This record gives sequence, C-alpha cells and structure tokens, in this order.
Amino acid sequence: MKRMTLALIGTWTLLSFALAQSAPDRAHQDVAGNWEGKLVVGQSSLRIWLEVAQNQSGELSATLYSLDQGATPIPCTNVNLSGDTFRFEVPAVSGTFVGQLGASGNTIDGTWKQGQSLPLTLERQPPGAKRPGSSGTAASPAKPPVPLDELGAALDDEFRPVIGTPTLKTSAGVGIVIGVLQNGQRRIYAYGAAKPDSIYEIGSVTKSFTGLLLAQMATQHDVTLDEPVRELLPPGTVAKPDGPEITLLDLATQHSGLPRLPANLRPNANPTNPYAAYGPEDLYAYLGEHGVALPQNPTFLYSNLGYGLLGHALALHANESYAKLIEKEITAPLNMTSTAVSLPASEQPRLVHGHDAANAPVPSWTFDALAGAGALRSSASDLLTFLDAQLHPDDLPAAPRTTPAATLSDAITMTHTLRADGPQGMKVGMGWLYQEANGTYWHDGGTGGYTSFVAFQPAHDRAIVVLYNREDLGSSASPFTQRVAGNVIALLSGTPAGSLQ
Repeated sequence: MKRMTLALIGTWTLLSFALAQSAPDRAHQDVAGNWEGKLVVGQSSLRIWLEVAQNQSGELSATLYSLDQGATPIPCTNVNLSGDTFRFEVPAVSGTFVGQLGASGNTIDGTWKQGQSLPLTLERQPPGAKRPGSSGTAASPAKPPVPLDELGAALDDEFRPVIGTPTLKTSAGVGIVIGVLQNGQRRIYAYGAAKPDSIYEIGSVTKSFTGLLLAQMATQHDVTLDEPVRELLPPGTVAKPDGPEITLLDLATQHSGLPRLPANLRPNANPTNPYAAYGPEDLYAYLGEHGVALPQNPTFLYSNLGYGLLGHALALHANESYAKLIEKEITAPLNMTSTAVSLPASEQPRLVHGHDAANAPVPSWTFDALAGAGALRSSASDLLTFLDAQLHPDDLPAAPRTTPAATLSDAITMTHTLRADGPQGMKVGMGWLYQEANGTYWHDGGTGGYTSFVAFQPAHDRAIVVLYNREDLGSSASPFTQRVAGNVIALLSGTPAGSLQ
C-alpha cells in the first residue's frame, strides 16, 4: 500500500495527460537528450536519469532510471512538451513529473508526484554522456547457486554495506526480515533492528488473502464469482445499472473500473492514518453516487476501493467482520497465529514500529470499511506458511467436510488461475500478479511506515517474503524490498545479483 503514497501499494495508476500529436517543433528538439536529477526525502536521496528521444513524427518517448536502486530501465508514457511545460508518467510506480523548461534549455524545474509531491530539477547532460552506474557495487557476476544452508552467510555479505545507512538505520529502529522457503526447507533472516519473529503491517499483501477469501466462499457455494457485488450489499445501497455490472470476480482481478480510491476518502484529514475513519456509510454513499456499472471492455486498474469493497461485501454476506472471516477461513485452518487485523495483546510486543522515508516513527494504520485492501499484520514465519500452501495446496491435511479447511486446497488452486491481463504484460489471478517470463506469482504492499513483498515460484518450489518497517520511496521499478527478494533469488539461482545500496 508502497511508498511515498497514502494509497496502499502505489502501482499502476495512470493520469490522463494527452500525447502531443503535432509535428516536430523547436521545443521538442530542445527537450530530447539525457537528463539527471536527484530526489531528496529527509536524509535519503535517489539519483534519477532520464533519456528522452523524439521520432520522425515529432512524438516524444522517455526511459527513466533510478541510479541508486539498480538502474532498472522504467518505460515512461504520455511524454509531452507543451510550450515550456514538460511532463511524463511512470505507470510502473504510479509516478508523474511536471516541470518547466528553463530559458537556457539546460534545466527542467518541476515536481515528482508519487502519493506526495517532491521537487525535482533535471539537468541536461552533455551529448554522448553515459548513464552513471549505481552508487553502490555494480551487479555481481553470476556465481554457482548458493545452497540454502549457506544463504545466511551470503546475505550477511549483501547487507553489510547497508546496515547503518538511511536504508537500514538500526539506531532509528529500522529493520528487515527475509523469509525463504525452498524444497520444503525454510530459513528466516533478520537485519537492522528486526528480529526473526517481528510482526509487520503487510499493506496490500492483504489482497492475496481477500482473493483467497472469495475463492473459499465460492468453493463452499456461498457466493459465485459472477455474482454482482450489489447483491451482497444492504438493499437500496446502489441502483441496479441498465447494463453489465461489477461482479465479485471483476473486483478480485482489478477489472471493475472503480478508481484507486473513492472520491469521498480524504486522506489529508488524517494523513497518518488515512483509512481509519472511512466506514460503511461513507462507502455506501460513494457507491450510491458512482454506481456499479461495469465499463465497456474494462482493463486492469489497480483499486484499493475495489478490494476494500470486495472484503466488505464478503463479510456482510457471511454476517461476520472481515477480521473474523479471515481468521475462520484462512489463518486458523493454516495455523497462522501471528496474522490478524488486530493482534492479541500477547502478540503486540512483536509488532515493530513503522517509519517514514526519513526514518521518523509513524503511527500504525487501521481500517474500517476498506480492510480487505490492506489491514493485515503478519510475520515472516506465518507468510511462509501461507506461501507453502500456495506451492503445495494438495499437501494440506485432510479436514472434516463441513469445516473451512476442507475447501482450502481447491480455493487456493482457484486463485492461481490466470483470468485477465495485468500491468506491463503480466497476468492476474485472484489476489495475485503473475510474471510469465519467470513463472512468479507475487504481490507487494506498503502503508505509511511499512513495505512488504511476497512471491512464490512453483517451478522452483521456492517462496520469498520480505518485510521492512520503513516506507519505501519507490521511485524505481525495484523498491528495496523487491531488490532484496531479487538478490535472494539470484543467489539461489546462480544469476547476477544487483546492489542493495
């Protein structure tokens, strides 16, 4: 729910800037080239490299690199220069830049917006200038795969340059936990101020639980995937549309057409806990005005509202709270005792404090009507148990036919079915994104003080959990949690690993 944004998991929201369709002009020629700038948040900074090109029709294109986060190329869209105003979008991280080209043509003074707004000045680089490497160590060459028993020592080497830096400032209470499961063997590692059994807010990783909750109730024949969500809400909440309407599956695959957040959610009213005061009455008021008509040919549109609505509707139908329903249908059958919306008093001491991008402590987030989008807290051990069930649903123990555990295997399998297109060439299941190139199911999450990432690779019998009690700036396609997970996979696979600095 990721980084520099009040929305849970800040990914894939597009703003509607029009593409320039005019013929080549002087202004377009002036902006083509390579540019470098720096984003500063508190004590942290990230160098940005932007490559802008112009084709023969005068259309602009651009590629962004976050030099200090592995220099992964990130495609830009809606690149446009109108007069002296230059703008572009970065869908991979829900980022937008708008700036003014200086009179000299060598600077662009503007604002990078990704949940919050940060000043960013881009400076033109000399013709032929090469993109710098990262501030840390270059990607390491491929090595033989590291056995799981030796992974801890390899990770110690990876983290040694990072501990004590703003990224992992132990003195401020910042720490990270990594859980690894491979071929049935699990390991948990902790760095900085974290302990192996620390509990974190997991933000939008909650959506994977909400998707499984829908699959559980569908497998138990309590609901159907094509059931209109309107029918699970109190009578009279929202009018039946004339044409197709939003179904439970549309919500689960992020193809409902609902916006990322409801218009009547005002995070600025309580920026340290933006979802806490948004209750059912607010949700019903928004739906009554917006409606539940399904757009024609809906595409992937990441929506915290949609998943919050899904969790709320399922809980209403079951006559349970979302928290109780998750416990009954998922966490209790899997014996996940450290995963909950509200932790019992005995578990509270294990919840590590969250921090913003400047490493200042921030309050925990709480949820009401939109709990299904990001309310859960969990530990690395519990999440490895959850991912083990994803890898081996058929190995779950047999259970009495009338209990939720009896349907869990089939429900988990149901969530893995790829049902629609996702962002950047990916596919989506029910609560999972899927990268076909490497056979990875994954989801990430973030709140105001935490960042999380979970993934599993069935072909390799492998799962990764990364939990971090710091808001990730997220200015590249590879935030810190994902770079950590990528390096773990690289070490285990014997492929080149990037820098964590």
